[in-house]
Amino acid sequence: MKDNLLSKTFLWMCFGLLVTFATAFFTATSEVMLENIFLNDTTYIILIVVELLLVLILSARVMKMKPTTAKVCFLLYSFVSGLTFSAIFIAFDITSIIYVFLGAAGFFALLSFIGYTTKIDLSKMGIYLIFGLLAVIIMGLVNMFIASSELEFVLSIIIIIIFIGYTIYDVQKIKYLENSGLPQDNLAIYGALELYLDFINLFIHLLQIFGRRDD
Repeated sequence: MKDNLLSKTFLWMCFGLLVTFATAFFTATSEVMLENIFLNDTTYIILIVVELLLVLILSARVMKMKPTTAKVCFLLYSFVSGLTFSAIFIAFDITSIIYVFLGAAGFFALLSFIGYTTKIDLSKMGIYLIFGLLAVIIMGLVNMFIASSELEFVLSIIIIIIFIGYTIYDVQKIKYLENSGLPQDNLAIYGALELYLDFINLFIHLLQIFGRRDD
């Protein structure tokens, strides 16, 4: 892809994913870290709150931050996400994680290519994706009480479909921002966060469907 903005965006997204997965892996290999995070409710809640605050601050303020501040916040978010993300290395077989990750990466690359090359204007798709995501979140909260494995499976499929749409939509949106006149470094972090979230959601729900759990 020739666009300088897209190149920077994908570079930062990959860097963020590297930080997340490396942090998750090394956390999962440390009994002390696992005990401090998952056996201590206070620590886990604090991490979730910090993770949520960072993504909200980045989403709302990234274009008003200094480029260095935006980059630090994105990497900090990636690191904190890695601490909570370490649960997948406990729940799933490592070989299964690797295979699903590679499959998700290839699928994500294909979706990105479609988003970059399509001539269809996808700008109106955003509102439908938001409503779809909100509906899934509500159903997910309901399922916390009824604990239906069938509903969880269906929700995973729907979420994958939603983030297929989001990936294509976000890549096209970032492509069109190339000539917006806004600061390129800030736009790259904004785009990296969007695509990072798209990939993570695709990966997690593909893993829930195709991953092999550790006994």
